[in-house]
Amino acid sequence: MALALSPENIRPLGKAHDRKSFDCGNEHLDRYLREQARQDADKRVAAPFVLTQPGSPKVLGFYTLSSSIIPVGELPPDLMKRLPRYGQLPVTLLGRLAVDRSAAGEGVGELLLVDALRRSLQAAQQIAAMAVIVDAKDEQAEGFYRHFDFQPFQQTPLRLFLPMAQIAALFA
Repeated sequence: MALALSPENIRPLGKAHDRKSFDCGNEHLDRYLREQARQDADKRVAAPFVLTQPGSPKVLGFYTLSSSIIPVGELPPDLMKRLPRYGQLPVTLLGRLAVDRSAAGEGVGELLLVDALRRSLQAAQQIAAMAVIVDAKDEQAEGFYRHFDFQPFQQTPLRLFLPMAQIAALFA
């Protein structure tokens, strides 16, 4: 299947989107999209975004964004030296990112990640966030994020971050 991959096809999750047929191979992520994502959006605890093809309600991939904080002591020492001496710092959490099996290998994950970073940067211009963080579910996911220069936290290696200054440079 030739996908029309475009950021214009990524929108906030709506009632018309077909969540029931989504299958990324991870039951937790599948169930989240089917049963929890709309509730999280309605309660404003996470903002889910979905990729569809023009004219189709089928969700090919999704991600969620929310505000979070991190203890400054979890950051690498060289970065801590350059930041204010606050106990916690504001970040954007990329909570979930998943691609339907039907779209695997088509660049959907990269498109979703770039879109999430772009939206996070735009939001950080109005509501402070010094980085985007992710919790990689396994080593394969960690490798995906590290490919895009995410760095591990000191105490939790599968928790990764990308400084907002680095994200800004990507879109400069």
